[in-house]
Amino acid sequence: MRGVSETQRVNQPGREEAVVRTGEHPVEHERPEDWGWHGETGKLGRIGAVIATLVLLSFLIGNHQGKVEDLYILGIVAVMIIIMILDWRRRRNAWRSR
Repeated sequence: MRGVSETQRVNQPGREEAVVRTGEHPVEHERPEDWGWHGETGKLGRIGAVIATLVLLSFLIGNHQGKVEDLYILGIVAVMIIIMILDWRRRRNAWRSR
């Protein structure tokens, strides 16, 4: 069983203090890749973006009488479509497609 005496608190500049084992050093920088994040969601993320866009477009059908909601929904959908087109172009022009 580990006791409190086997750990120590270490001050880190610009960060909160760390609790580490005696004789060890705290992690100074953790890369996102170490946790499995590489910056893309892959094919499922792109499929999810299309589905989310279609769901937002389905919100245009309803019993609301004002058109302000429609403008906001169409604006959000337009931004999502632009992001998907830019992502498609980036992947198409990349050295290796993901």
